[in-house]
Amino acid sequence: MRAVWLREFGGPDVLVAGEAPDPVPGPGQVLVGVTFANTTFVETQFRAGLPGPFRAEPPVIPGNGVGGVVLAGPSELVGAPVVTSLNGSGGYAERVVVDAAAPFRVPDGLPLDDAVALLADGRTATALIRAAGVSAGERVLVEAAAGGVGSLLVQLARNAGATVIAAAGGSRKTAVARDLGADVVVDYTQPDWAAQVGPVDVVFDGVGGAIGVAAFGLVQRGGRHFSYGLASGAWTEVSEEEAAARGVVLHRGPLGSPADLRAATEWILAEAAAGRVKPLVGQRFPLDRAADAHRAIENRATIGKTLLEV
Repeated sequence: MRAVWLREFGGPDVLVAGEAPDPVPGPGQVLVGVTFANTTFVETQFRAGLPGPFRAEPPVIPGNGVGGVVLAGPSELVGAPVVTSLNGSGGYAERVVVDAAAPFRVPDGLPLDDAVALLADGRTATALIRAAGVSAGERVLVEAAAGGVGSLLVQLARNAGATVIAAAGGSRKTAVARDLGADVVVDYTQPDWAAQVGPVDVVFDGVGGAIGVAAFGLVQRGGRHFSYGLASGAWTEVSEEEAAARGVVLHRGPLGSPADLRAATEWILAEAAAGRVKPLVGQRFPLDRAADAHRAIENRATIGKTLLEV
C-alpha cells in the first residue's frame, strides 16, 4: 500500500511517500480503507522531534486520525463509513487496522471529510465548551478563531447564546471568523487588539505566548481561562497564584476521561449531521504531498482543518 514515511526527525521534507506492507487485522480488529487522513499542528511537532503527546522512533508512518470504509472485521461493520483515531502513528496510509471498538460510525447525511475534520478538533472544542460551562449572555473570547478548533468554538459558543469575540491573525482569517458568526472580530497581529475586546467571561486560548497572556488579562473575576494550544510556539505563562488572586479559574491539561471524550466525539458528529455546526476544511493535499501540508501548517498559511486525500 501507499504510505508516507518519517525516517528521521526534521523539516517537512523528511516526509516521503513510499510503499508499506498491507496491515492485516487480527481477532477483535477491523481493517479500514482510508479516504482522508487528518493533519494537525501536533503532528508537525512530532515530525520535528519536539516533545509532545505522541512517542515513536523513526522509521514510522505518522498520522493519528483517519476516515474511510471498513473493509474487514465484524460483519455489522463491514462497508460502514467510519472515522477513527490511532495511537499516534499509522494514519498517513491507504489502510489501517484498529480495535473493533475504536471507530465511530459516520452519521447519515454527514460527509466523510467533515467527519474526519471533527474527529480531533470537534472532540476538543466540545470538551472545552462543556468544561467551561459557557452560558447565554457571557462574553467569550476565542483565539485562533479561523483554526480547526477555534472555528468550531465560535459556532458552539454562539449556539450556547454567548457573545463571541473572535481573534485571528490577518484580514483573511478575521473575515473567516466573521463569516462563522462571531459578534466581534479582532486581528491579534495589531498592537491594540486586546483594547478592542474588553472584559470577558471565558477565554479559549489556542495560541499561547504573549497573546495568551494578554487574553488572560481580559478575564473578569469569576471567569475562566482555558489553554489548549500553543500556535505561537509556547504555552501561556500564567501562574496558578496569579489566577487565584484575580479569582480566575485557570485550566490546562486533560478535558475528561476517555469515556467523556468519546461521548464528546459522538455528540459533535451528531450536531454536524443535524446541521447545527459545520467544520471548516480550509485546504486539502494529496497523500504524497504530506510535506506540503505540514509546511503550510507551520507557515500559518492554513485556515480551519487540513486534510490529506488518500
